[in-house]
Amino acid sequence: MVGPGFEFLSGLSVYTCRLANALVERHDVTAVLLGKLIPARLYPGGARTGQDLTSLSYDPRVRLAGEVDYYWGAELARVVRLLKREKPDVLVLQWWTAATLHTYLVLARAARAAGVPVVLEFHETQDTGEAGVPLVAAYCRRVMPALLAKASGALVHNQHDLDLLRATYGSAVDHLAVETAPHGPYDHLPAAPATTSDTTRLLFFGLIRPYKGVEDLVRAFNALTPEQAARFHLTVVGETWEGWTAPAELIAASPHADRIHFVNRYVSDEEAGRFFAAADALVLPYRRGSASGPLQIAMSRGIHVLLYAVGGLVEAVSDYAGARLLPPDDVDALRAALLELPEHRARRFEDPHSWAATTGAVERITAALSTAAQYTSAQSTSVRGVVA
Repeated sequence: MVGPGFEFLSGLSVYTCRLANALVERHDVTAVLLGKLIPARLYPGGARTGQDLTSLSYDPRVRLAGEVDYYWGAELARVVRLLKREKPDVLVLQWWTAATLHTYLVLARAARAAGVPVVLEFHETQDTGEAGVPLVAAYCRRVMPALLAKASGALVHNQHDLDLLRATYGSAVDHLAVETAPHGPYDHLPAAPATTSDTTRLLFFGLIRPYKGVEDLVRAFNALTPEQAARFHLTVVGETWEGWTAPAELIAASPHADRIHFVNRYVSDEEAGRFFAAADALVLPYRRGSASGPLQIAMSRGIHVLLYAVGGLVEAVSDYAGARLLPPDDVDALRAALLELPEHRARRFEDPHSWAATTGAVERITAALSTAAQYTSAQSTSVRGVVA
């Protein structure tokens, strides 16, 4: 498995680690980590790269085969040699950003040459921020078909993502075997004592970006009367990306600013555990989305979740009793939903999710591709025998 390490810490760093640790319960797993994804000065969270912010670690049974940076060096050549020598059953590449494309092409070509099936696990067709950069978007559109041609399979989180994948790349994905791999739970945060309060405690958690819709939450909160606002406390925790300062400006000008706590940075797992332990509800007014790490944390904690009914998030919460789906971009509906929370704020819910569904998808697609490869090899041997 190849995915981001902890130097450029993100939700995908967590996902790669959690999936590898889940798979190693039944399989031999080797992980190749991507270290420096791009020059730190170009990364929105570049100031924190390399900081020790996570409590996660790889299971000792997961073999860490190397860490490859964007500029490659000798480490990539060593990983390629390892891949050709050991010929694993499958190579799984975590996909979300064009920054990995050149490295993934090398690994996919090496795998194909060694007869190893390549599976792309899609978390995005492309990161929304870089998709808005013309040169990067054009590069991805031009080069991605070459990577898809080397792949034999794809993992997606839900039907929405599969539809989006097909709409984006068309016939270039028609040959791929596809499995749905639901996002597993994020129940790894350090335990923190639950706190009690007379108010309903609202939380937004995650990167602050244009598509996250944090400004809608603040607008809904600001629209409360003083008497209504007195029943709530809002905490907004997140690192600002893409220069999206609208939420910060609305918080600063809020008539209820004394009831808002704004933590404008990427926090450690220990801090995150405390914020979720103190929350009654997570509010995610995303304008689009496939999956969400904060959503997985909230469901593992059993708290209420309010979110717009967009993208793959509808499927992600379809079996979670604590979720409330709202019309997209409807601040009035969000405000009304907030006002309904206090009566039920103490209720907690069971998280129906596990990593078994995700690992099962990896197992199924690996078995299918292995069977197909054996059939092709047998057919090839038969043809050579007839020609002889």
